[in-house]
Amino acid sequence: MEKLYFENDNDAIIALRNKYEILKNEVGKVIVGQDEVVKDVILSIFCRSHALLVGVPGLAKTLMITTIAKALGLSFNRIQFTPDLMPSDIMGTEILDETRNFKFIKGPVFANIVLADEINRTPPKTQSALLEAMQERSVSMAGTTYQLPNPFFVLATQNPIEQEGTYPLPEAQLDRFMFNILLDYPSVAEEIDIVKNTVTQNLPEPEVVMSMEEVVFYQEFMKKIPIVDNVYQYAVNLSVMTRPNTPKAHQWANEYLAWGAGPRASQNFIVAARAHAVINGKYSPDIEDVKAVAPNILRHRLVRNYKAEAEGISMEDIIQEFINA
Repeated sequence: MEKLYFENDNDAIIALRNKYEILKNEVGKVIVGQDEVVKDVILSIFCRSHALLVGVPGLAKTLMITTIAKALGLSFNRIQFTPDLMPSDIMGTEILDETRNFKFIKGPVFANIVLADEINRTPPKTQSALLEAMQERSVSMAGTTYQLPNPFFVLATQNPIEQEGTYPLPEAQLDRFMFNILLDYPSVAEEIDIVKNTVTQNLPEPEVVMSMEEVVFYQEFMKKIPIVDNVYQYAVNLSVMTRPNTPKAHQWANEYLAWGAGPRASQNFIVAARAHAVINGKYSPDIEDVKAVAPNILRHRLVRNYKAEAEGISMEDIIQEFINA
């Protein structure tokens, strides 16, 4: 593993850029295609944030997250969300031990990376149990607060086409995810490679390319990346124009949105733009970096109205209009 001390910030940026390339290649040994999705998941990890992956079944969402966790050398737990899942099944529970004292048994949330598989299949009571963990990075039980491991990420998956037996995530919880990442079908050539790799041989095991200490170091280093004022201004203006019936609202916001993005979107624009700039070899983010991360940040924070649905105006159309403006 590389040293965690650098003579200057430029050396650290170069090291992180190189680490990202190695990590991406290591994940590519298992995951065919989906380069943009892999990049976005890695970005959310470097940003110390959570990500929601949305795609139809069979697109290797679970395998992708498992592979990234292995390549980063982080502890990993998968929670399969079902309608009968209880909060204690995630957080843990107290039991009476042999000495007749209560003892807290930690649940699967106590891991560096938690895969919340099909998160919209569990009722709101259980969904909300994950809220404190995502925001505070701690679990409260019987008056005692237990700190979660550092680093800690929730990477959740969601099936967008099957609505029977699902519970849509509340807006407050959706807002805790920095990214809403869409997975699309692979190309024909990529699918041929997928079939060849999976039906004729065992999948290769990714090598560990970073340590837990390195992940934490680079997360903290991200906060030191300088940002010029016009990037802050652009990020805030982009959020403000999405809010219908406000003084600076974009025409499309008034026409096609019922609800716009809050201040957390502005914060995430800056945080994600920093990471995006670094993995592309820049020493400071610019407006193009904000534009690059904007769709994943806005996708789950905007609410279309009936007029947009009736006229066939998609969320991607609306977001692109804001970015172009």
